Amino acid sequence: MLKKQAKVLSEQQIKAVMSYLENCPRNQLRNQIIFLLSLHGLRSKEIASLEISMLTDSTGELATAISLQDKASKGLSGRVIPMNKTLRELLSQYLGERIVKSEQFAIVTERSEKFSANAITVFFKRLYLKIGFVGCSSHSGRRTFITTAARKISHAGGSIKDVMSLAGHRNLSTTQRYIDQNPEAQQILIKTLYRNL
Repeated sequence: MLKKQAKVLSEQQIKAVMSYLENCPRNQLRNQIIFLLSLHGLRSKEIASLEISMLTDSTGELATAISLQDKASKGLSGRVIPMNKTLRELLSQYLGERIVKSEQFAIVTERSEKFSANAITVFFKRLYLKIGFVGCSSHSGRRTFITTAARKISHAGGSIKDVMSLAGHRNLSTTQRYIDQNPEAQQILIKTLYRNL
């Protein structure tokens, strides 16, 4: 029996979410960043606990990678995650423009200096409900990240161990549970393997 997991987002769904968030009347930048952080493999707790110091270098400038410390992660799953261009640009704008409510936490609410992990989970639940994505949750971005990374890592010269490291997993079996199967790829593989039979 297959265990029920959060759905992996397609490229079209990712674009649809970003478009929806860009056109929301409030907190567009912040909400896009929350979504993109999930697509970088961060859990709800990690997004809520992300500190400005984990996004900046020793001079206070925005870094090119997230240095997620153990105190902000699950167990001892702190790690360094390179940021893509879009996330980095939005973070630069958000951190530069916002009225500082917290010198510590990167993502803040309108009323407090920090989100709770539960509030981030609820944010995703409401977001996917409004867009009509059934079976998606706060874990969908993380599953999408791990599945996509696993499929593309060999093209970057890496291995599944690199995906495991980016996900903050200690065991490869944990990473493997996150990876969505691709029936199309399986069919192509079989055709390729037995082409000459």
